[in-house]
Amino acid sequence: MADRGRDVNILVLGSGGREHALAWAIKQNPKCDRLIAAPGNAGIAAIAECAVLNAQDGAAVVGFCEENAVDFVVIGPEAPLAAGVGDALRAAGIACFGPSAAAAQLEASKAFTKEICDAAKAPTAGYAHFTDLTAARAYVQAQGLPLVIKADGLAAGKGVIIPETMEQALAALEDMFGGAFGAAGAEVVIEEFMEGEEASFFVLVDGETCLPIGTAQDHKRVGEGDTGPNTGGMGAYSPAPVLTDAIARQALEQIIRPTMAEMARRGMPYQGVLYAGLMIKDGQARLVEYNVRFGDPECQVLMMRLGAQALDLMLACAEGRLDSTRVNWADDHTVTVVMAARGYPGAYEKGSRITGLEALPEDSFNMVFHAGTKAGDGAVLANGGRVLNVTARGDTLAEAAERAYAMVDRIDWPGGFCRRDIGWRAL
Repeated sequence: MADRGRDVNILVLGSGGREHALAWAIKQNPKCDRLIAAPGNAGIAAIAECAVLNAQDGAAVVGFCEENAVDFVVIGPEAPLAAGVGDALRAAGIACFGPSAAAAQLEASKAFTKEICDAAKAPTAGYAHFTDLTAARAYVQAQGLPLVIKADGLAAGKGVIIPETMEQALAALEDMFGGAFGAAGAEVVIEEFMEGEEASFFVLVDGETCLPIGTAQDHKRVGEGDTGPNTGGMGAYSPAPVLTDAIARQALEQIIRPTMAEMARRGMPYQGVLYAGLMIKDGQARLVEYNVRFGDPECQVLMMRLGAQALDLMLACAEGRLDSTRVNWADDHTVTVVMAARGYPGAYEKGSRITGLEALPEDSFNMVFHAGTKAGDGAVLANGGRVLNVTARGDTLAEAAERAYAMVDRIDWPGGFCRRDIGWRAL
């Protein structure tokens, strides 16, 4: 375990905007001695060493940590967690932030999560679980719409379909069982469609103690007014006004703590951040889904508000000290606007040049987190679908949004686009 009294060498696994935000917050903390990211991106490279490493190979990650005297590993994405990288690190005596492969099933399998929620009596959507197309088709036709169709496994945030017509519903089932999402779609969960407003609740768990660390709302759809196809997220804001203190308490007592108790009872205690997607209606929350890592782009708005204490919180989580840990929130708001490559979430081109970034402020109130970028030709090049996360804090949500869009307008990137209405529900 990392000794809290000395400086810590830290490895962040991942390459997106979430990992840039984590690295940025960690770097603010004087306990951070050496910061390495694997593989990182062009933005992360400005504040940390970047290393070539297969983040899903537990043995390779352990070997790298031993060679580089890494004390603490922060695992950003879900895939290394589901692959057991956290287990490999803990077996080697290296402190890490993130659940075991067994506990990561809360994200890696929709059917597993439903079973846990049933046992914990946690309020969530009614559902049915299928392993073959014929039975699933018959169920959908018998139930009728609206419904939510989910690939059981990890599908990079793209395995959830809310069909508008029966034709779309049946086509989604054929796609999933036909291999469109690989092994993730070999099993399918079909849920009742829950009405209400969705928000994200983030809680640190050290196996026993649950410590809420913030709320956020993201915009999943590509178009303004939340229209068009789903994406990995086009922007986010924190806090989420709809997630009041009373609703957060209800979610903690009826959903999160019972889930965590059931996981411990099954011999798979949870350690890391638990991200609960909640549907809120009439002052009550029901669980939409769990994720076993920070959201992206929700992490960006949370890290801007948490700052340097994020590292202290993650260390306390990994070391089982959350019962004596507090979160100090600034009473303000943060907005992040995602700039994406034209064509996203469909086909898009990589390699377009982005200029104007060097003239923008970089401080605890204004940051551009890089998501899909790489350095080339002496410039920053787009290297993904979601490319930049333009993030700002303000005393009000409106002020934070105004600051974020002022930065967007100073970025010269003809190959990119963004939504101009992030935060509209709350505003």
